[in-house]
Amino acid sequence: MNLAQLNVGRLVAPLDAPEMAEFVALLEPINALADDAPGFVWRFTASDTDSAVAYRHDSGDDLLINMSVWRTRQDLWNYVYRTRHLAVLQRRREWFARTVEVHSVMWWVPDGHLPSAAEGMSRLARLAEHGPGPGAFTFKDFHEPSGTPA
Repeated sequence: MNLAQLNVGRLVAPLDAPEMAEFVALLEPINALADDAPGFVWRFTASDTDSAVAYRHDSGDDLLINMSVWRTRQDLWNYVYRTRHLAVLQRRREWFARTVEVHSVMWWVPDGHLPSAAEGMSRLARLAEHGPGPGAFTFKDFHEPSGTPA
């Protein structure tokens, strides 16, 4: 089993706006850092040349999504919190609107399975509606592949 993760955010401005320029410039190097990280399996992209993915969901809001698959929880944790990614994450309020809604989810996928955006958004909705469980959880409320809480 591999660990899938999805996080979403509402941008404070369109990606081509001047206030988003630094964020856009950081996308390629931070995504390359993920691609080269130990345990990285796959990352959802709009195309081979565009790593920012806007996703239109049922409520009509445009969201920027990030979805990836990792071999283990520790591999994902190390990338998120022990690389240059952390400095970018700490600046998220510059580029993303504050929100109280659930914005991040994890779930286990079989080896070789690459989740769709719809699958990720469904897991996010499950977490928001039912709280953490074996099919949708967070680092804080993590569940092992067996379904047991960590």
